[in-house]
Amino acid sequence: MQSGAPEETATGEAAGREKTRQRVVEAAIGLLEREGREAVTTRAVAAAAGLQPPAIYRLFGDKEGLLDAVAEHGFHAFLATKHGAPEPADPVEGLRAGWDLAVEFAVDNPALYALMYGEPSRATSAAFRTGMRMLKERVHRLALGGWLRVGEDLAVQIIHATARGAALTWLSLPEEARNPALLSILRDAMTSAVTDPEPAVRDTGPAGAARALRAALPEQTVLSGAERRLLREWLDRLS
Repeated sequence: MQSGAPEETATGEAAGREKTRQRVVEAAIGLLEREGREAVTTRAVAAAAGLQPPAIYRLFGDKEGLLDAVAEHGFHAFLATKHGAPEPADPVEGLRAGWDLAVEFAVDNPALYALMYGEPSRATSAAFRTGMRMLKERVHRLALGGWLRVGEDLAVQIIHATARGAALTWLSLPEEARNPALLSILRDAMTSAVTDPEPAVRDTGPAGAARALRAALPEQTVLSGAERRLLREWLDRLS
């Protein structure tokens, strides 16, 4: 029994350390939202968390390490909202809803969002990469359904850039100048840039895609006659 005691002690210490880290992060977020980024000093955060300033350095290395941990917490919180949101049956409506969700998170957490997305260096966190993977999966579903107007990579960039730009622009405006039409117009512009009004592929899967491409083949001029005949043969097999 005693041979396991050191492991139990180490586990308890790790759990206690993580609990303390969480308390510090929450204290930093409270200061950030109430008083702005300048108020988030190691001394102020330590006092709010009921610790001495040296504890911040032991837990996070320095102030930037603390801010990185706060941003990571924000990315995880945003992921939680994505997981909790119902997925609309219409994939285009799902795209619009996901865009709205990102902007709403910024509106609800302005100082935290500015820390998360105002500096490119924060976009290296594991939670951020998970969120981008989810966006890529959503875009891939649109592509499979024949909805995309542009390539998948470009679509991901447009969706992310417009949501991030819209949110940061909104937060930079005085409250009296914030017109909700700005967000709805930008969302609609994003949707129009990324998707077609009607899917090019009526039936999901390679057969439907092959039939759609087969129908458009006579209009293509970039292929030679021999290339079009060979492609038509392949598409006939797939469809």
